[in-house]
Amino acid sequence: MIPDTEFPFTLPRGYVDADGALHREGVMRLATAFDEIAPMKDPRVQGNPGYLVLILLSRVITKLGSLSHLNPKVMEGLFAADLAFLQDFYQRINDTGRAGITVTCPQCETEFVVELTGAGE
Repeated sequence: MIPDTEFPFTLPRGYVDADGALHREGVMRLATAFDEIAPMKDPRVQGNPGYLVLILLSRVITKLGSLSHLNPKVMEGLFAADLAFLQDFYQRINDTGRAGITVTCPQCETEFVVELTGAGE
């Protein structure tokens, strides 16, 4: 069972590894303060602040398909749609502690949470 600090997701496109295997299903954990601070010392971030997101995501994604060890090089190989999805997913789970969003029914005005974990959101 995945603890409350880890959240499954499905990439819209998927990461294609060097062997041509497609990886779409993954797990992201909540970020720690150190996860957000440590990349600031990395020379790649100092030379290009846009690289921060790649390092940060490589720290908090604990699994992607059959890959259990991710690094910034893997993140560099993501399609733009997948990177955008992961940035949004990271923000959502770290802001609210859940993968879903609260919505209101336009007819009965009842509020409920819709889990957004994958493609087609």
